[in-house]
Amino acid sequence: MRPYRIAYATGSRADYGIVRRYLSALQQDGEIALSLLVTGSHLERKYGYTVDAIRADGFDVALEVPLQLSSTDNVQVLDGMGRVMSAFGRHFERERYDLVILLGDRYEMMGVAIAAAMQRLPVLHLHGGEVTAGNYDEFIRHSISKMSSFHFTSTEEYRRRVIQLGEAPDRVFYMGALGAENCAFISEPRVSEAVKALPHKQYLVVAFHPETLTGADPLSQVREVLEGLADVQERYALVFIGTNADTGSDAIRETVRAYVEAHPRAGYFESLDSDSYMYLLRHALCLVGNSSSGIIEAPSLSVYTVDVGDRQRGRVRAESVLHVPCKGAEIKKALAEVEARAREPFCAKNPYYLANTAQSYYQKTKEILKLKKGAVAKDFYDL
Repeated sequence: MRPYRIAYATGSRADYGIVRRYLSALQQDGEIALSLLVTGSHLERKYGYTVDAIRADGFDVALEVPLQLSSTDNVQVLDGMGRVMSAFGRHFERERYDLVILLGDRYEMMGVAIAAAMQRLPVLHLHGGEVTAGNYDEFIRHSISKMSSFHFTSTEEYRRRVIQLGEAPDRVFYMGALGAENCAFISEPRVSEAVKALPHKQYLVVAFHPETLTGADPLSQVREVLEGLADVQERYALVFIGTNADTGSDAIRETVRAYVEAHPRAGYFESLDSDSYMYLLRHALCLVGNSSSGIIEAPSLSVYTVDVGDRQRGRVRAESVLHVPCKGAEIKKALAEVEARAREPFCAKNPYYLANTAQSYYQKTKEILKLKKGAVAKDFYDL
């Protein structure tokens, strides 16, 4: 019997693909029994039912908790959070993990964090301390940090911010971002043939999600994005990525799909595995939208980002990330600048990159397990 039991909770294609290499290292350790606890868009047909990809990778799926979202309004989202908290609470009552690992800031992860903390299970939080001023991910992320016992942050600035929240410095570790390193490990045999068929540097990737804290209307915003792309759509193909399951995302999805149907040079992927997505991004002219991948992964792929609106406002960013308001005219200007910059060698450095990140995550996790500090009760660290 393996002496250590770890659970990783995942709610979307994004927070699974980012950690796959790290999870593989944990799974290959003869002292660790790893289980994946699955919820969110993984279990929704309209988002690709990506739990199948987790099983195909050989991981043990120990729990499935569907959100049953018939729409993405706030009432439905809150109902889903309640289901997650209840189901995970019962699971954690039965299964006493030595460590529960959570990434980021999704609303479904808030329910998981509460359940783990109430059941006195230590939580390791990845990507704490970051700021995304335009989204309710902002307060969810910091709340999860306060329910966690250990923290792996993606930059030193974010490490300091987690400590500012009252977390003891000896439990907060600057480790770099897994996604920034994953870009060097794309498995081409796993890449979708539809993605490989796209002509390199002859298309833009568009990934746009709702701003849930600013009060901005998602329908008006996505129309501004489409207006901003009007000048380049004759020169470049446009490849849209399906939006996530946030409040207001249905309006974005419906508008984008209608646009794609009306424009022969536009394409749409509802969901892509991480290798296919990174390959797609690596060979694009740039990423347009407000996905965190434009901040964390794109610079490692030598790709420019036109970061639109306030969803990612506050995040540390490379010089290759051009931030613009969600206005068609401003997006057009930024795209013209990207085309000009693309004529020269890409030289921006990624502030999220550290060498051997996945291996470092694994080794530090093993150290934490050996500490055997249970860790839900903790002192507030005053600066």
